[in-house]
Amino acid sequence: MLLSLQPVITIRLKGRRGVGALNNVIDAFFLTYAALFPIVNPLGGALIFLNVTNNCSQLMRHKLAWRIAVGGFLLLACSLFSGSYILGFFGISLPAVRVAGGLVIAVMGWKMLNSTDAPAEADPGRARSEEGALDLAFYPLTMPLTFGPGTITTAITIGSQRPDLLTDFDGAAIHDIAVIVALLAICATVYLAYRYADELKRVLGKNGTSVLVRLSAFIVLCIGIQIIWFGIADLIQSLPR
Repeated sequence: MLLSLQPVITIRLKGRRGVGALNNVIDAFFLTYAALFPIVNPLGGALIFLNVTNNCSQLMRHKLAWRIAVGGFLLLACSLFSGSYILGFFGISLPAVRVAGGLVIAVMGWKMLNSTDAPAEADPGRARSEEGALDLAFYPLTMPLTFGPGTITTAITIGSQRPDLLTDFDGAAIHDIAVIVALLAICATVYLAYRYADELKRVLGKNGTSVLVRLSAFIVLCIGIQIIWFGIADLIQSLPR
């Protein structure tokens, strides 16, 4: 009797483990995606991307959107899996990264907020040609406008909470797969938003696009100030009393 029940018990245990693993995958995926989406802000970034690439053709925007998505995935993956080790190697703290990155974002937002609708030659933040647009693919379009210090800091924080490979290899492997899929999903969202940014502009019209670009620039400025404030607050708390 006991021998006949053993296969059934084994199957049930495997089923419970499978359900638990699936729940872990779903939790890790949605937690990662939900943490990164509001910081990346693909829809707001699409309008800024359209403003920077105002003189580019639709085909060039598609190429830039693909490069930004690929570069963003590599940046997020590197930050998540090795960011804490890199910062530790150079002796850089997360608050210092927040302050420096927040300054860059605040300056970018201020320039975009005060930019005029003049031709691109009068605005150094825009691409003057399609060849010049390719030079802007990583900086500033990928980093810091799309994947800024807030995103990098969040990715490093998520990576610091990974299960230990030595003590829980299966759990760590499952968690890493789910996180990688979440990174692919957030970068795919960015690609689609940037690729069809001109369609959004067509729907909003010239005046609506101008208003939303200014609003997005103001939000970028506020995000930069907020990141600087968080960094300064953390630096003050780390001072010896």
